[in-house]
Amino acid sequence: MLSLCMSRSVSIVGAGRLGRALGRSLRRLGWRIGAVVTRSAAHSRAAVRAIGAGRPFATLTSEVMDADVILLLTPDDVLADVARRLAKIAGAKCCGKIVLHGSGALDNEVLQALARCGAATGSIHPMQTFTNNSQPKLQGVIFAIEGDRRARRAAGAIARALGGIPVAVASSSKPAYHAAGTLVAGHALALTEAAAQTLIKIGFSRPQAVQTLLPLMRQMLDNFETHGPRAAWTGPASRGDYATVKKHQRALRRHPREFGDSYAALLRLSARVLAKNPAATLKKLDRALKNSRRNSQ
Repeated sequence: MLSLCMSRSVSIVGAGRLGRALGRSLRRLGWRIGAVVTRSAAHSRAAVRAIGAGRPFATLTSEVMDADVILLLTPDDVLADVARRLAKIAGAKCCGKIVLHGSGALDNEVLQALARCGAATGSIHPMQTFTNNSQPKLQGVIFAIEGDRRARRAAGAIARALGGIPVAVASSSKPAYHAAGTLVAGHALALTEAAAQTLIKIGFSRPQAVQTLLPLMRQMLDNFETHGPRAAWTGPASRGDYATVKKHQRALRRHPREFGDSYAALLRLSARVLAKNPAATLKKLDRALKNSRRNSQ
């Protein structure tokens, strides 16, 4: 098992948002930062500055394998190719190393080239959103871990050291796990911006729109956490006010089509996951939405 009581070292391949955040956090825990690899010399030097340690490289090198743990944090679509190239370059140096990728949707099969060279392979994915300009909190964050036994144990130890909560996710379940996070972090952001643009179109300034929506969202999340999803559900569909649903649909026709389409789809989703009787609620909603479309023609 990877002991975090002694000095450990990590190499980072793909030091973007996630790589820099994890690198900074591990450095503060006393880890030695080894190779930091990005797509260009300028980017790798910038990543080393952001992390506060490490040796910058603009291409894969066998020195990546000089660390105890290697984090492959590249985009998903190049991860398999990076693993193959690294295995070819490093060869026998891979034996006994722990290699973890950071994809939320992929499992350790994508690292099979390194496993064939003797590396313990797996994945570690914090369910958190990362930007270029912030260091998100990792305390209490769920880290999905997956892979062979040694890699899972190492990933779990790293997650706990960072203040996170490791949860083992089956390889076949990784896409569904990641889709759940995208519904919240990705799609909810688009939903929030659509709501902001709706308010701006009727005369709100952007600061006013943000101030209108954020307290509403925060209270909704508080209610969800404290009282559960069904008790937290509000809005016209929750109380069977289908006349208001029709008014909303008519108002949203002044916006791009995606606004109205998303509103209708989210009404149906809320009925499916929140209504006491989903089938009956969906039937009434579909009737209201159909009448709304007919009246607009």
